[in-house]
Formats: sequence, structure tokens, C-alpha cells
Amino acid sequence: MSTEKRIVLSSDHAAIELRQAVAEHAKSLGWEVEDIGPTSPESTHYPKHGEAAARKVASGDCALGIILCGTGQGLMMAANKVKGIRCGVASDTFSAKMIRQHNDANMLSIGARVVGEGLALEIVEAFLGAEFEGGRHGTRVDMIKAIEG
Repeated sequence: MSTEKRIVLSSDHAAIELRQAVAEHAKSLGWEVEDIGPTSPESTHYPKHGEAAARKVASGDCALGIILCGTGQGLMMAANKVKGIRCGVASDTFSAKMIRQHNDANMLSIGARVVGEGLALEIVEAFLGAEFEGGRHGTRVDMIKAIEG
């Protein structure tokens, strides 16, 4: 399968079960899933999981990434440090759809302690089902890409 329908998933210890549910749901939607997250509930450092997933997306190995932690914020911050990544946290389907359509987000972060499994799967479906609209949004995404740290 091409990278067009390939996503990477990762999480910290707080979101293993939800990550596994997201993986199964993404597969049911026709996506090839590469799950690189931990399997043990022992405490782990979330930045390394956010970075590892982001590098898979930035390299082109995966088209999109979905990362999960307690709030979604920590992994998102780590992922966004990787050049070429535009990751947003979404706790609702509207935001998940809009970060793809208007911001060309290539990664989604979800807080496992913020949303339940049912809503998380709907958020994933909204994110994976949306496409970048381009146009005036393309100009703005180009501006984001031009920002250097």
C-alpha cells in the first residue's frame, strides 16, 4: 500500500487502550496503521513518542499521524518541534475536520483523559475524512511553514 493511506499512531502510557481502539477503527476505515506506541502501562516519557511519530510523517513514511496522551497537549508540543509537522489537539469533530481543511494538519493529538472512546473515534474519522481545501488557506499554511524557531 502507498503512503497515501498509511498512518502512524503513538501514545504514552496514559493512552494505550484508546490508541489500540483508534488503530482498529482506522483500519476499518481502510487505513494501513503503523503503531509505534508502548505496550506496557509503566510510566514513559511522552516527548519521545510524539517525536518518533512526527518523524515518520515528516519523512513521508506515513501520510498522517495520530498521537495520544492524557491531555493531548504534551505529545502535540513534541511533535510540532519536528520540521514539517502541523499537529493540532482536537476534543471535538469540528476542530478535527477544520485542522485538516484549513491548516493542512498532518497530525492529530487526542487527550485520552479528556474524551471518551466513542468521541475519540468520531474525532479520528472526522480528521481522516477531511482534505485540505487550499486556496487562501494554502497561503496561510505557507506562512506557517516559513516560520523558523
